[in-house]
Amino acid sequence: MIKLKFIEHIPPYLKNKYILSVLIFVVWILFLDSNNLVSRVKEIKSLRKLRYEKEYYVQRIEEDKRKLYELKTDDQTLEKFAREQYRMKKQDEDLYIILTPQENRRKTRELN
Repeated sequence: MIKLKFIEHIPPYLKNKYILSVLIFVVWILFLDSNNLVSRVKEIKSLRKLRYEKEYYVQRIEEDKRKLYELKTDDQTLEKFAREQYRMKKQDEDLYIILTPQENRRKTRELN
């Protein structure tokens, strides 16, 4: 008796075997298949992120190639780079290091 009441509440268009099979197919494709909709959306987001990162790294590589070329060809640029990055100085010079607050925070984190 309980089954009959349940069946009576089902709309007639859901009792059609073709519509029922299409609904099952759609549910299968959207949620149960290995290439379901949820995983596709995640993969598309991941692909966008990777493309953005690729663009960023290609840009950085070009910038670094340009800097490397300048360092190899220009002695003044090489000296400036050595003084700024490695704090090199000449014999008769004094070196004063002035840190911005942001650099100071970074240095204290590295020491801890």
